Amino acid sequence: MCMCVIIMAPRLQLEKAAWRWVETVKPEEISWEHIELAYRINLPACKRGACRRNCKGNPNCLVGIGEQAWLGEIDENAFHNIDDPNSERRDKNTFVGLTNLGATCYVNTFLQVWFHNLELRRSLYQCHNSRAQEHNSESDYEPQSICEHLQYLFALLQNSNRKYIDPSGLVKALGLDTGQQQDAQEFSKLFLSLLEDTLSKQKNPNLQNVIQRQFCGQFSYVTVCNQCGRSSALPSRFYELELNIQGHKNLTECVTEFLKEEKLDGDNRYFCESCQSKQNATRRIRLHSLPPTLNLQLMRFVFDRQTGHKKKLNTFISFPEQLDMGPFLEGKSGWCVYELSAVLIHRGISAYSGHYIAHVKDARTSDWYKFNDEEIEKMEGKKLQLGIEEDIGESNQKEATNSPKPTIDFTSFLQRLVDQDNHKFEEWCCEMADMRKQSVDKGKAKHEEVKELYELLPAKDGEPYEFISLDWLKKWLDDATATKEIDNSLFLCSHGKLHPDNVGESKRVSLQAAKLLYERYGGGPRLDSSSLCRECVGQRCRVLRLKNQLNEDYKEVSNLVKRTPSGEGYWVGKASLRSWRQLALEQLEEDEHKTKHSNGETNGQGPHSNKGLKKSQIFEGNEEEMKTFNEDIVCSHGGLSIMDTERKLVSTEVWTKLRAYFAKAPEFTQSQEPCQQCLTLEQEEKDNEAVSKMMALDQKNQLLNLFHEKNRPTLTKWPQGTDVLYVVPLFFVDEWRKFIRRPTKSSPVSNVGNSLLLCPHGGFMFTYDSLVNGDAQHIALLWPSEWEVISRLFIVDHSISIHLSQQTTPTGPTTQYTTQPDLCWECREGFLFQQQRDLREYTQATIYIRKVIEDKRMIKEAAPELNASSSEAEEDKEEQPKVDGEKDPDFGQSQDGAKRQKLSDSSPAVAPVISNSSLTKQGGIRRSTRHRKLRGEKALIVSANQTLKELKIQIMHAFSVAPFDQNLSIDGKSLTDDTATLGSLGVIPESIICLKADEPIADYAAMDDVYQGKYCCY
Repeated sequence: MCMCVIIMAPRLQLEKAAWRWVETVKPEEISWEHIELAYRINLPACKRGACRRNCKGNPNCLVGIGEQAWLGEIDENAFHNIDDPNSERRDKNTFVGLTNLGATCYVNTFLQVWFHNLELRRSLYQCHNSRAQEHNSESDYEPQSICEHLQYLFALLQNSNRKYIDPSGLVKALGLDTGQQQDAQEFSKLFLSLLEDTLSKQKNPNLQNVIQRQFCGQFSYVTVCNQCGRSSALPSRFYELELNIQGHKNLTECVTEFLKEEKLDGDNRYFCESCQSKQNATRRIRLHSLPPTLNLQLMRFVFDRQTGHKKKLNTFISFPEQLDMGPFLEGKSGWCVYELSAVLIHRGISAYSGHYIAHVKDARTSDWYKFNDEEIEKMEGKKLQLGIEEDIGESNQKEATNSPKPTIDFTSFLQRLVDQDNHKFEEWCCEMADMRKQSVDKGKAKHEEVKELYELLPAKDGEPYEFISLDWLKKWLDDATATKEIDNSLFLCSHGKLHPDNVGESKRVSLQAAKLLYERYGGGPRLDSSSLCRECVGQRCRVLRLKNQLNEDYKEVSNLVKRTPSGEGYWVGKASLRSWRQLALEQLEEDEHKTKHSNGETNGQGPHSNKGLKKSQIFEGNEEEMKTFNEDIVCSHGGLSIMDTERKLVSTEVWTKLRAYFAKAPEFTQSQEPCQQCLTLEQEEKDNEAVSKMMALDQKNQLLNLFHEKNRPTLTKWPQGTDVLYVVPLFFVDEWRKFIRRPTKSSPVSNVGNSLLLCPHGGFMFTYDSLVNGDAQHIALLWPSEWEVISRLFIVDHSISIHLSQQTTPTGPTTQYTTQPDLCWECREGFLFQQQRDLREYTQATIYIRKVIEDKRMIKEAAPELNASSSEAEEDKEEQPKVDGEKDPDFGQSQDGAKRQKLSDSSPAVAPVISNSSLTKQGGIRRSTRHRKLRGEKALIVSANQTLKELKIQIMHAFSVAPFDQNLSIDGKSLTDDTATLGSLGVIPESIICLKADEPIADYAAMDDVYQGKYCCY
């Protein structure tokens, strides 16, 4: 018998094999056989076991798509991940465990020990619950007090149907951290103390002292003076005896040491009241009475003086199941025998971690059980090793064996609560069982479906077939994924058929299987043999043939372009010619995939969006940005570019070869004239530049002093020979100077724009005094002769002037200054109010801290700091000129052609000018007022509502000066109130604060903590 094993080639090899025929077949010669080869219709199907995973390159490979999980017999448990709810059910006559909430094992062990104390449990059941009558049986019960929590918890431990219950209610009420293990002995003391205090408030006197009756004993510290023999006793109560285990082997030795006599001598001598002096003495503990339940704490955790940490003593201590305490009692004779009822054990070698379990004796049967959170195990045979940290021997019995449950009656209210919880548990069990059954039934049905359909999936040779998404088939066979309808839309080409590239993402199945799948799940579109796309195969054939020929053509073209063309030639962009091979590859890739990703754009016909640009902007791209061959010599009007240095003349032979790759590239013959529109625009641009130069030269000559800022009038010293000065916005002068310096790059200035300095009512916004004191930075002063020239050269919307007049008064001549138009007091007051509010309510403003040296002189340097920030450096740069047609967004064009600031109807009084900084932004009046930092000075970003304390912390990080070493002042005024805000202290944007530092401190990180309030010193 001959067996033929077919091992499929890798995916790339299958891809090459499917298209190998294109080397000898032209696109117009493609037959149906070639189409089937391209779609790999006749590739042999893989057999199970022949390939490790699914062959994506083979549409007939149906192995490894998820069918392995369904073929053969399947255990029904594989159809669900739901555990048997009965595993959470309590077995009959067994104890109930407690859930460990993270690190609460120490709580669980004590709760189990106290639960098995029948007297304590009985007493807790009798506690009065005031909420019993008010509780609505339909709502969940939420205990409030510690007694209520213990009542409910013990009732559940006694009669719950659950295998274990959740004690989170009690743990939360105690305020315990579930992620941190506490000291078990300390927890026992605190909890019993809390429970004792809670029970003391009960009205029933028998319940008020149940903790004392059950756990409390009495002893006294007796001290005897060796000199006079006087004996003094200090009585005390105890709830547990803390026994030292170091150096002992059994419990009796530990108790004996606890009660042994202690000598008080040397520095530890006792002050005797009778002798009235310190004397040698002896001291011992005398036991007077013992409680019904005796709690002995073995002190395994001790302090190690060498390491400074606690450590655990792993000393073995034996203890009997019966302990006679009679010999240790004072004044009493006879037997006082205790039976061992519980042992709490700490597992682990460290005092800071480990796990607590409890060995507890059943009070009714005397059987011992190990309580380990949720797990409870009966201890018998070799397992009965009480107090041993790790279990000895192995046992197949993991759950507690049957034992009669101790039954203690409790109130009907508690029984009703337990019944409600049991009812919820039974409902949950039923719900889980139903979900489990539904999953099993669904899985069985899916199993039968897969076994039926998978055998029908393979398409036989010569029979009808269809293609179905491989991803959908995998999800269909993945039980964890909900099966949706079949979606083949992603595999379609632009002709609405199956794209050849997507064969690897789909599988060829039999028509019979396809019909059944579509009937059950729906979807589409359906892809049969008629969906094989002849157009896509032909396009791929052409592209692959051109790719194979590209390298040869590239070498030939490179040689041909070096020769001078003879006869008629064609214009080709130099950038296109340098990168034509890369463009050809991209074009071929685009042609190869455009049937899959068709966007309607074709080579050489892309939209042009650069109409109306200048000559220098006609071609700004380079070969890296170019998308279409020869587009670099196409102007914005679609004609031949006038940039003759950017193109090269090639022969007809070269153009023919290039045209084979770029069929729709722009074509320009040697006789093609450059674009006439571009030539016209070029000439107009040259003419406009000449006119601008002449205009700039003429304006400069007429206003030479204004351009060079020479012989300028000032308000602080009124110039002689004139009683009037004219005002224009500084923005107008700055923009005019830019035009004069670069007339071909900047737009001519046509409007003065004095409306910027007027309020909506037409009044002037500044007084003579305000201009003298700082507002003059927004304006420029002109001589009357300069104003006459400006009025002639530019459009003037409003004339603004300042007049000097002399008046004679009884006290002598006085000088008066007036403005035309007059000042608008209403808007001026609004402006000042807004300015002051901005200074008080700023956010993210810059202030400067200037450090002062010991002789209290500020550190000064001739030049500002060289390491200014990049943003500051940008401010110093001259503004770039705006391109033609660009307008300031804060200006609108009025009817008379003058620029006027846009005003808000809602705030007319303050809209024209808000503050120094906002005026610059809104009005466009710009002059760099940036503060020049000196050496030893640093800028900080602050807000007005920030406190001085917070500012000092910023200064500490900037200058390494602790807050309490900082002496701050502004304008000579000391800043001392740490709780005051910067706004209330008069710190405004651009303020300079002087820092005088006392002796520095080394650890500034620690100072940060101190100042943030982590310590109480400042």
